[in-house]
Amino acid sequence: MAADVPDRPTETPELRRLRRRIDALDRRLVTLLNERAELGREVGREKRRAGFRTVRDAEREREVLLRVTMANTGPLAQADLLAVYRRLIGAVRALETRDGQGRGGDEHDDAG
Repeated sequence: MAADVPDRPTETPELRRLRRRIDALDRRLVTLLNERAELGREVGREKRRAGFRTVRDAEREREVLLRVTMANTGPLAQADLLAVYRRLIGAVRALETRDGQGRGGDEHDDAG
């Protein structure tokens, strides 16, 4: 016996249009995030070639977060946007570390 659940309202044409725009934007964001990650990997390779011993560059991370803060005009709250970027930076740093270890490097995360 089915539970008494109210029927879902019919999706309006405007709601469909807005959702299609969100889906298209999500695809673009995924492409851009992966492009950014690949550039981060290239940075990691260059750091290894230049003899850097660590993956993390706290000063550079602060600069990126400052630029993101300055570019934010809303409606996302600064704290929410910074949380997204901190996670993105961490994910790219993990890729850099994994790449360095895959080549037998002595990479480590000096986040402490």
